[in-house]
Amino acid sequence: MSFKELNLLADEIREKIVSTVSSNGGHLASNLGVVELSIALHKVFNSPDDKIVWDVGHQCYAHKLLTGRFSSFTTLRRQSGLAGFPKRSESEHDAFNTGHASTSISAALGLLAGERLNGKKGHSIAVIGDGALTGGLAYEALSHAGHLGLPLIVILNDNKMSISRNVGGLSKYLSRLSMKGKYQTFRRHFDAMVKKIPVAGEAFFNLIVRLKRAVKAVFYIDNFFVDLGFEYAGPIAGHNIKALAGILEDVKKINRPVVVHINTRKGKGYGYAEDDPNSYHGVGSFRVSDGIDSSETVKRKSFTESFSDCILEAAQKNERVIAITAAMQTGTGLCAFAKKFPNRFFDVGIAEGHAVTFASGLAAQGLRPVAAIYSTFMQRAVDQVIHDTALQKLPVVFALDRSGFVGADGETHQGIFDISLFQSAPNMTILAPASENEMKLVFDWAIGAQRSGPLIIRYPKAYCPQEINAFSSPLEPGRGVWVSKKNCDVCIAFTGSLYREATEACAFLKERNIEADLYNLRFLKPVDEDYLANIMNEYKVVCFAEEGIKAGGFGEKASALALQRKCSAKIIVLAAQVKFLEEDRALGTREELLAENGLDGKSIARAII
Repeated sequence: MSFKELNLLADEIREKIVSTVSSNGGHLASNLGVVELSIALHKVFNSPDDKIVWDVGHQCYAHKLLTGRFSSFTTLRRQSGLAGFPKRSESEHDAFNTGHASTSISAALGLLAGERLNGKKGHSIAVIGDGALTGGLAYEALSHAGHLGLPLIVILNDNKMSISRNVGGLSKYLSRLSMKGKYQTFRRHFDAMVKKIPVAGEAFFNLIVRLKRAVKAVFYIDNFFVDLGFEYAGPIAGHNIKALAGILEDVKKINRPVVVHINTRKGKGYGYAEDDPNSYHGVGSFRVSDGIDSSETVKRKSFTESFSDCILEAAQKNERVIAITAAMQTGTGLCAFAKKFPNRFFDVGIAEGHAVTFASGLAAQGLRPVAAIYSTFMQRAVDQVIHDTALQKLPVVFALDRSGFVGADGETHQGIFDISLFQSAPNMTILAPASENEMKLVFDWAIGAQRSGPLIIRYPKAYCPQEINAFSSPLEPGRGVWVSKKNCDVCIAFTGSLYREATEACAFLKERNIEADLYNLRFLKPVDEDYLANIMNEYKVVCFAEEGIKAGGFGEKASALALQRKCSAKIIVLAAQVKFLEEDRALGTREELLAENGLDGKSIARAII
């Protein structure tokens, strides 16, 4: 296609993305920002022989449209439809599954090394944003890539101007010149010739290298990549297909690692998203004409909003309360805190491991740090939680938002592993509030002066249920609270996020003339084992329902206790299936995912029956 035709194609792709996301929800601004880049990559390179790895993956929509998925694009993020992220099982053009940040360079380098070991000569391209470069894994991969010297191509998509600009037009000219094949050929021959000079050859070559670095230091503010062993080109206009294709054609011929720095605008082509890219990063349905959310207005408070109110109130009373997030200020509900207490708010970037150890350092100084991190991203910091927090009994509060099932974003974003990952850590406390009032009780207890050791508060991406008296009952460490207690044959013991489903199960059972008591677990660790064992002796059937993975979860621990104490009740453990969700259906609403895993009201009732 001609460049004129490609520009028309870019307009058509944007129209398709906007219309689909306005209906299905999804990542809008990031996808609109890389349309021209996606087209240029597929014009120059030959997927799937050439591997394209999209960091995080929330900018892959244009790539999907260009690789055979146009007809099914309307199913994006819907149950049994297209995933919102790259997925190898979906298409051979998705070279590597992504969903978490800062992994692309490592993955692309591994793909390239594998290609060479298999005797193939395909290219490997990592597309990474400036935000993902705040993650330490990206720097580890850059260091290794420079050491290996393989022709890895890293596209640095700079859409926030957070990386310092190079100085003027001369920098652009020199970087573009260094990409040319003739220059690279001359350079190889010249370097080889210098090294062959008798006696002084190596010393002369080292002098030339030092002089080159000195010259680059004059013209380049950003010579970090050069120091790591990369060629550097940029910044390039990221919405000019012709310019992008030209530089990529040059880069394709270089037999060494290269960073191509491009400038793009998030939300490009849709005015509302351009003006407010943060709000249009991840969106629900909306009207294309005016950008207003077209979903039904809901006045109920979410668990995230409840947490936001709690930490704000606590900080007003206690100046030692500190808030920390890993590039998720809006998503974790910390915007109000950041505005009210800017000196006590820290956004560490996409660096969850650092967030945990940084919080531990604050706690060692007598402060009360609260690290608000999505459950799925907390997986990236397991070692830091164990080594830097739990081992030292430091009172860090971890607010794990999106714990449990998360609709639409697929298997990479499910928060179902935190209970299993952290309940084995000594000195750890884990609580699961069921409502807004219970969130406040839990949070105030968590930051109390008498407590030591880390504490996790896990809560779902959902609205808080209507309050009942039980949710305001004082906390008793290791014990839950009875929502209903009729001393019947069946007890449903549930993690807080499943209150609605447990209540629905009771209603279904009642239709079969089966009464059930409801026990809100509250404490997932520590557990008053004597009290729990008494429950498992008091009832004929005890059903543990938890919104987490079954392996290593609370239910398995309770089952082991029942065997050890020779409890009389029949034990049922209902939890997320012990396999990754992509093996079944990983997309859909939270309610659909609960039903898929046997955790909706009807499924709980059927299991008990």
